[in-house]
Amino acid sequence: MDNLNVPLHVAVIMDGNGRWASNQGLPRLDGHRAGVKRIRLVLEKLASFGIKYVTIFAFSTENWSRPQTEVSGLMGMLREVIDLESQSLHKLGARIIHLGRRDRLDPDLLNAINKAQELTKHNNYITLCVAFDYGGKDEIVEAIKRIIIDGITPSEINETLFANYLYTKGIPDPDLIIRTGGEQRMSNFLLWQSAYSEFYSTNTFWPDLGPLDIEKAIAAYRNRGRRFGKVVP
Repeated sequence: MDNLNVPLHVAVIMDGNGRWASNQGLPRLDGHRAGVKRIRLVLEKLASFGIKYVTIFAFSTENWSRPQTEVSGLMGMLREVIDLESQSLHKLGARIIHLGRRDRLDPDLLNAINKAQELTKHNNYITLCVAFDYGGKDEIVEAIKRIIIDGITPSEINETLFANYLYTKGIPDPDLIIRTGGEQRMSNFLLWQSAYSEFYSTNTFWPDLGPLDIEKAIAAYRNRGRRFGKVVP
């Protein structure tokens, strides 16, 4: 497959870790561990197409309501992954960016995120945005709060200004959103940014997602006509 007409930015809703673990007779946390191991493989495959931005939905603002043992395990796991993978991602040429709230994160996790962002900030091969403690509605509410604090008047507000108050400031909107696990909903992910995104759902659980699944998603994207609300002859 050539690299013509590929998306600039692919976002991924990594769904199915728990169901994958259940099918294997394993605890849910083992499903998340298996899912974490899939991230670099998927990132490298997407980068091979010339895709420059990848956003992964790692932990939503609603995920705090899960059992405390699962939440604590996810927090610890992410910290370990950042510590272990940041060097290899740096060598790959990936820039790491955190999207989401920072005020509720464990200090050790926040420190690991800060170190990874600082280490990779000058890389430009591919940008990996990790949406952690992220929710689309929450992002919009927080943006409105900051606009009010900055004293912006209603007449000054437009789409460009508003976008600059989002976590994704400076990052292009996703062209393609892939959801694993077979569900057909957005789950409060990139609500503002996905206005004209193409959506692709696969029944494959995230820990099983392989190169062929990604090729199918990219092929489906390339076969669609993106009109952005316009009439195309």
